[in-house]
Amino acid sequence: MSIITGAILYQLLGVVIGFATLAILYSKWAFQFWKNKGVPYFEPKFIWGNLSPPHKRTVPLGDELAELYQKGKDKGWKHVGLYNMVSPIYLPIDLNILKHVLTKDFNHFVDRGFYVNEKDEPIGAHLFAIGGKKWKNLRSKLTPTFTSGKMKAMFQTIADCGAQLNKYLVDELAHNEPIEIKDVLGNFSTDIIGSCAFGLECNSFKDPNNPFRTYGRQIFRRSPLQNLKFMIANNFPDFGRLIGITILDKEAVDFFSQVVRDTVANREKNQVHRNDFMQLLINIKNNKEEDVEHIDDGTSLTIDQIIAQSFVFFTAGFETSSTTIAFALYELSKNQNIQQKLRDEINQVLKKHNGRITYDSVSEMKYMNQIIDETLRIHSPAPFVTRVCVEDYVVPGYDVTIKKGVRVFIPIKGIHLDEEYYPNPKVFNPERFSDENKHDRDQYAHIPFGEGPRLCIGMRFGLMETKVALTNILKDFKITLSKKTVQPLKLQPLSVIPQVVGGIWLDMKKLKN
Repeated sequence: MSIITGAILYQLLGVVIGFATLAILYSKWAFQFWKNKGVPYFEPKFIWGNLSPPHKRTVPLGDELAELYQKGKDKGWKHVGLYNMVSPIYLPIDLNILKHVLTKDFNHFVDRGFYVNEKDEPIGAHLFAIGGKKWKNLRSKLTPTFTSGKMKAMFQTIADCGAQLNKYLVDELAHNEPIEIKDVLGNFSTDIIGSCAFGLECNSFKDPNNPFRTYGRQIFRRSPLQNLKFMIANNFPDFGRLIGITILDKEAVDFFSQVVRDTVANREKNQVHRNDFMQLLINIKNNKEEDVEHIDDGTSLTIDQIIAQSFVFFTAGFETSSTTIAFALYELSKNQNIQQKLRDEINQVLKKHNGRITYDSVSEMKYMNQIIDETLRIHSPAPFVTRVCVEDYVVPGYDVTIKKGVRVFIPIKGIHLDEEYYPNPKVFNPERFSDENKHDRDQYAHIPFGEGPRLCIGMRFGLMETKVALTNILKDFKITLSKKTVQPLKLQPLSVIPQVVGGIWLDMKKLKN
């Protein structure tokens, strides 16, 4: 018996050694990719390549890419070859290459390369993730929903949420304690998107544990199992779809899906009409949106597509906007002169508009735009974006071919902190975005929302939300940085969108009108 057991163990050991040998040989072969292409590269580590695995990551992935970008630039390289595990990653450094990838030769880089499992997780088949013809068709339908006219129609909803934000802050000041502003702004964003995307009043300031707020938090918290599933699906998407891997929290997905189904059914049955994103999607579904071109197979939006677009509007808009506002307030709390200059502009513009915060009044605030642009530069809500080469591509000016299927990582944070474009890049200076200074700089040196045909479709909505929040807060409050805020800021390593460890705490003082 012991002889048989020993033989089995030896066989198993042989299998393990065989697999390990194959893995080593395959890795060595795969890691020759960029060397054979003649692209400068950093030496990869066995299995993991150049990027840290989630369990060993000490800084966010966007920071890792920014560091690799700078190291490559310091060597005089125009582009860098990297590996995510054994998969090749192309990292452009030269802005001219960037322009071709994002805009001029966009047809070679249409897809983002995100994992989509439309069969098992249809809510993930949204505009941000899908590619190819499906993306083009959906984009043509959704683009008219973000025109100036549509934004104006939704503005009052955002303004009402801004008034609720100020009321909440006034009440909080009675406790005479520092305020963790990111959590407060999470309530603000939840109420806006809950209303504009789902047509529901969330009242997050009165009920911070309402289902929308609760499930909104849940979506961004990944368990170790979810991280493992995400890593497998992201690196081996065909295998992930084959075995039915889903990467989103099922309970949250079920909640958002049912909310949309109920909302659509109620509006269609009772002929309810609102000036919001949900209504625009319903109009497209029923072919009532005049600006939309129905260019695909003649069908309009399905209920699953409406659910998916509403979901990504919530998840993308919720975190990016609240994060941008929080970082803007953080910088303003440390730069009192800049804060006062912005407050003066706010007061001057509002005086012209009888004290009312309107679409037109916030659109007149030029210095506000500079502050938001500088915030987006230093604290990029999307520290990097991805593209996938869908057709073999020769890099202009270089004898290098990017093969079909290779991913391209655009290191937004690295570009935004590049001293060539921004001297003293970590210093908050809104004058970088004055008309004069902005026009002297390559426009691709500032791409917080990406660039080209896949530029963030909700950019204007997010900026409008940010302006309303900053206008409401700064017209009524003076803000300073609380000692509870840990300096220097440290970011959560596993979060794609920047999340400050310990939060951003502010001391606020009500101003006399």
